[in-house]
Amino acid sequence: MSSPASAPPAPASLKRIVAASLIGTTIEWYDFFLYGSAAALVFNRLFFPDSDPLVGTLLSFLTYAVGFAARPLGALVFGHYGDRLGRKKLLVLSLLLMGGATFAIGLLPTHASIGSAAPVLLTVLRLVQGFALGGEWGGAVLLVSEHGDAERRGFWASWPQTGAPAGQLLATGVLAALTALLSDAAFTSWGWRVPFLLSGVLVLVGLWIRLSVDESPVFKAALERAEARRAAAPEAEAERTPLVAVLRHHWRDVLIAMGARMAENISYYVVTAFILVYATTSAGLGKQAALNAVLIASAVHFAVIPGWGALSDRIGRRPVYLVGAVGVGLWMFPFFALVDQGGFGYLLLAVTVGLVLHGAMYAPQAAFFAEMFATRMRYSGASIGAQFASVAAGAPAPLIATALLAEYDSSTPISLYVIAAALLTVVAVVCARETRNRDLAEGDEEREAGVPVPADAER
Repeated sequence: MSSPASAPPAPASLKRIVAASLIGTTIEWYDFFLYGSAAALVFNRLFFPDSDPLVGTLLSFLTYAVGFAARPLGALVFGHYGDRLGRKKLLVLSLLLMGGATFAIGLLPTHASIGSAAPVLLTVLRLVQGFALGGEWGGAVLLVSEHGDAERRGFWASWPQTGAPAGQLLATGVLAALTALLSDAAFTSWGWRVPFLLSGVLVLVGLWIRLSVDESPVFKAALERAEARRAAAPEAEAERTPLVAVLRHHWRDVLIAMGARMAENISYYVVTAFILVYATTSAGLGKQAALNAVLIASAVHFAVIPGWGALSDRIGRRPVYLVGAVGVGLWMFPFFALVDQGGFGYLLLAVTVGLVLHGAMYAPQAAFFAEMFATRMRYSGASIGAQFASVAAGAPAPLIATALLAEYDSSTPISLYVIAAALLTVVAVVCARETRNRDLAEGDEEREAGVPVPADAER
């Protein structure tokens, strides 16, 4: 039986909460992915013009990876305050930080104007983006997970996950439209700035929607219990910080979440970011064809994620996740073989199948990670597990793939790299317990009272 705190909201209220999380997450991922696409297409010439093209691309992807380095710090800071103050307040802050940094990139002078200061400023703004995104993901998926009921949590929590392909779709679509309408000279001169400046408008829309939703009932109940304990015993020992509580009660779950992220994160950035380099340099395809392939595949990705989430409600988070991890590992050699054929149809098929398989991991991930942690440490636990893994996974993935291509002039080492990540994820998910149908409020009062509750126990 569900506790009052976890009782599901009215359908209209839940849909508004899902919409707020989805739109905000879409905007944040638009900002983040826009940088990745620009890094592959123009930043090497605008900010690293003295390097040869492939080295310039490597340096450009290095600034791209810097954003990932800031994500664990964002996870720690936003997780701490999100578990103390609430999910909603921190989500508003993350949206403002991300949008502001992206808008500023659109105004940034290039190397031709201010010399070496240009890539330095670009790197600083990328760090702000990464810091904001490190706090965004956990809050967005928890706001939905904690409002919904256990029976359909996988489905509803997968909708904020569609913000990633929606953001990719929006970023790639804007870039594809600009490259189609503008000459290469015009796009390189000023056209690339337009999608970054557009972020300012999108942030205002997202902010208006996010301010209209309420805090999650599960968190409000936990916060009321904490305030009641402080009022009853003001001389009692101070409440442990969320990070300390996570490391005490949920260290195993953090490691599982990190391992589960490896194949999901690496495969995504190889299939969507690195492929823009590989298709245009090794497969002989045009920039427009590569962008269009990612654009169409991202639309399919968006469509399949809720389906994978709903399936995880029926058969469990682990089976669906394993389908994705094994699938991307098996797909890598066919993936590059298709791209090497040189036709747009082959490229589209390769990227689309890769993203459909990725969706099988990404869709149940939100509910899966939320169900691992207790309420007053859930934001910290889910964010730390997800974002610390991104430093080793998504951050260097395009960089490593580009370096492997430059060193071996072959896609084989890149395929083996993704396969190794898939094996690691399979091990992590196999070691996890199934979390489907868990009540997110169950066990909270015991942990808050200091009663040991095994983090991996069946509930």
